[in-house]
Amino acid sequence: MKLARRILFNYLTAIISIVSIAPQLAMAQNKEVIIGYQDMIVPWRYAQEAKLVEQRTGYKVTYKKIGSGAEIVRALASGAIDIGEAGSSPFAAAISQGVPIEVFWILDNINDAEALVVRNGSGVKTLADLKGKKIALPFASTTHFHTLVALEGAGVSPKDVQILNLRPPEILAAWARGDIDATFVWDPALGEVKKTGTVLITSGEIAKKTGKATFDALAVSKKFAKNNDVFLSGFVNILSEVDADYVKNKAQWDTNSDKVKAVAKWSGAKVEDVPASLGLYAFVTPAEQSTKDWLGGGKNAVAVKSLAATAAFLKEQGIIQTTLPDYSVGVTDKWVTRVK
Repeated sequence: MKLARRILFNYLTAIISIVSIAPQLAMAQNKEVIIGYQDMIVPWRYAQEAKLVEQRTGYKVTYKKIGSGAEIVRALASGAIDIGEAGSSPFAAAISQGVPIEVFWILDNINDAEALVVRNGSGVKTLADLKGKKIALPFASTTHFHTLVALEGAGVSPKDVQILNLRPPEILAAWARGDIDATFVWDPALGEVKKTGTVLITSGEIAKKTGKATFDALAVSKKFAKNNDVFLSGFVNILSEVDADYVKNKAQWDTNSDKVKAVAKWSGAKVEDVPASLGLYAFVTPAEQSTKDWLGGGKNAVAVKSLAATAAFLKEQGIIQTTLPDYSVGVTDKWVTRVK
């Protein structure tokens, strides 16, 4: 575990160096945007497939699929992407390290869409049984954070567990080989490991027990935001539109739906698994996001407090070395308040 922490610390430290040269690397902003995304199963994948951003904004849009939240942060810091999606944990780590980004849209309240699954036959029945076992997850992710929270609650030291830094596709390969005993991950990988494993606890359950909730979000580099205000207003309107369509018409988002097929295509999930996976998340309306319950309210915003609490826990675990007095420097409700 000490080695893992040192590797992650060196990785995050490298981000700081990248930030110092980011202005030289970022491409000129001329109606072009590069968006980094992961394999999360969320409604806005349909907007990607339907090219709604291109049609509504007139921008040239390039999508880059990226394997983890930590890599999203690195890409934002270097200027390789302008907008990226990740969980609250990697964004908390990034803001702590001085990466100039702003969280501007709550992609989802993770709820039960992330879960700690143990392999059938592993002998693990409780969190305490994880001592001496191998758990795979992406470092600096929301699942990494919640794993540490869950272990702490069960009185298990991270030193007594082998935590491996693997991305979802690598987790599936390790699971298939029998190299790991457990994983804390999201769909589509979550759906696959559930077939031969048992859910021990979900992020939603951890949040209810501890008050330490997690969420996925979109963040934008401050450099891009400064020069592309109108684009971002249009972008959040599109995000709002597809989320609302899903929430209001869930029955129509079935396996025969082009929208579900688009989500499957962009996330790498199986079409038949998408409806159930979408149902595990809670999608927050712009009206809710603009209040202090999420992005509004400055220091009092729930998202700001969540990032601060996450950063404090990551520091306590030795994963990051510094925290900030105010995480509202990395959160804004500027564009959600403009949604029509």
